[in-house]
Amino acid sequence: MTATLADPVSEVVHAAEKLLTRRTGAPVTLADPVDLGGSGRSVVLRVRVAANPFSLPRTLVLKQVPPSRGAGHVDFRGESTDEQVAFLREAVSYQFATALAKDHRPGAELLAYDFDTRLLVLSDLGDATPLATLLRRDDTEAVGNTLMALAQALGRMHAATVGREEDFAALLRRADVRHVGDAVADQAIAGIRGVPELLAAEFGLDVPESVRARAERAAKLFTGGRFRAFSPSDLCPDNIVVGDDGVQFLDYEWGGFRDATLDVAYALTSFPLCLCAAPLTSERVRAMADAWRAEVVGMWPQLAYDEVLAERLLDAQLACVWLSTHLFLPEDHARLASVREHELSVPRFPALRSRWSLLAEFAADSGHDDVAGHARDVLAHLEERVTT
Repeated sequence: MTATLADPVSEVVHAAEKLLTRRTGAPVTLADPVDLGGSGRSVVLRVRVAANPFSLPRTLVLKQVPPSRGAGHVDFRGESTDEQVAFLREAVSYQFATALAKDHRPGAELLAYDFDTRLLVLSDLGDATPLATLLRRDDTEAVGNTLMALAQALGRMHAATVGREEDFAALLRRADVRHVGDAVADQAIAGIRGVPELLAAEFGLDVPESVRARAERAAKLFTGGRFRAFSPSDLCPDNIVVGDDGVQFLDYEWGGFRDATLDVAYALTSFPLCLCAAPLTSERVRAMADAWRAEVVGMWPQLAYDEVLAERLLDAQLACVWLSTHLFLPEDHARLASVREHELSVPRFPALRSRWSLLAEFAADSGHDDVAGHARDVLAHLEERVTT
């Protein structure tokens, strides 16, 4: 990260000074902008508060999606969607999360925002370490502890937001987001439903009817489910950091309510919307599932039963692995090019192989032989692609 004086940076700093001056009623001066690396369509900066008559933090993070860029928000398929709706959803998500008690807040605090300039002013999480960096360490015990901390952080976020979906919807309505529904969820459901045809075309495989029925039920977790809670939804390792306040989640452009088992399943299946391979084993998967359950069982007592937990997590993992297969099995160069790389990134076939292997092991361990057999069939074909 280096200090930068590029014109877009100066524009963002100036817009933030105007916003904070308007908000506090006194001049605010920001200095020493450092580019933290946006997504390509956004500018993300750390700035120092040089002149401040009130109690602003010493440093702030600014995030802007300039309206003039016109590239639009990119969904998980690498396609453009309505950038205004995406910004409003992120602003609303930060508003919602900031209203939580500090111990339950999943990420940065929203200090100010402006809908017209699409600017967010956030608290600075400091020199937190990206999750991907921590998971590449040689210390196996430390890696295991990091994965457990991730599962616990997800559980704390879920437990703190159960029953507050109407509060989130009210914030969306106040922001005049007409399309309150989650377009990404609709895309996910459609993608999952197309996997049997994809596996038939790519591998000549027939999906057992019992697995099809489970996948159809699992796809509905994106819009329904019994365990609904808030989620940033874009749980890629480069959107998760670990610092003095523990595990923190970044980037709320897809934020909203969905079944919480999807979040923990993302972690248990090696982050299926990315092309990466996390250091997961069946033992770590079971430990993470138990760590997550310990945080949420007070809100959802039925998860105290091992068979209920396994059933629900298997549904969510199947949805995640099928969605990842829909995204990355076809040789879609535009889609693959849109995937952000990070320290855990691997080619698409090793990434898919890792996910199907984790699914096969979890299904076998929990006594679901139909799903385990299906996963092993797909895995065998993926192994052939990797070695050829």
